[in-house]
Amino acid sequence: MTTPDTVPATDHALDRLLAIMARLRDAESGCEWDLAQSFASIAPYTIEEAYEVADAIARNDLSALREELGDLLLQVVFHARMAEEQGAFAFNDVAAGIADKMEARHPHIFGSEDDHGQAREERWESAKAAERASKGDVGALDGVALALPALMRAEKLQKRAARVGFDWPDITGPEAKLAEEARELAEALSAAERVEEAGDLLFSAVNLVRRYGVAPEEALRAANAKFERRFRAMEALAQGGFASLSLDEQEDLWRAVKASEPRKTA
Repeated sequence: MTTPDTVPATDHALDRLLAIMARLRDAESGCEWDLAQSFASIAPYTIEEAYEVADAIARNDLSALREELGDLLLQVVFHARMAEEQGAFAFNDVAAGIADKMEARHPHIFGSEDDHGQAREERWESAKAAERASKGDVGALDGVALALPALMRAEKLQKRAARVGFDWPDITGPEAKLAEEARELAEALSAAERVEEAGDLLFSAVNLVRRYGVAPEEALRAANAKFERRFRAMEALAQGGFASLSLDEQEDLWRAVKASEPRKTA
């Protein structure tokens, strides 16, 4: 039997965090800022904290990762507390729900021995399809979150469409479509047309990258980091005078920085 003295430290820490949030949201003695928040006002912070977790991982900073995971956990606790105040659900319901979901998605671990022969991808997709059906999702694109980063959402929409056969048979289709969309952007006559064609161009680029087996969001994040690294190196070489250089001189610095980087090996 578990006694108060044998309760895992993690339980004490989580109970403490839940109690802190309840106190902050207390109608009479709580924090004015915390009381003023809603699901909608907190959502941007939740997204930001998730990105900061990813940033700590990218920097391989485990100390920062521990802190950022705590900040992200706080967001879950905050949302759950507001839901509990409305009588919708509480933190324990959130934890129980994800526990049930993980067991259902891993029948080869938590289910019968008969489940071991099913391929992992088939098993995962079958479980997710059952979850979507239980929520009333019937269309292939149902359930793709609107708040996802645009590149990631485009990839997910395309993957969902591909599952029901709506996809190019080979890579030449996406390549031709990307070139077509680039021409249409160049030929656009109004600002509204340029926005639309630019969106089509980006969507087509995601499709082409996806067909090469590359995650567009991950690839663009890496490209951003590479550009930032090279640009900062150019500024360092220019010793504070980068803005006064001609475009040709700036391009010379770019080539020098690029040439100085280690060559990638296969």
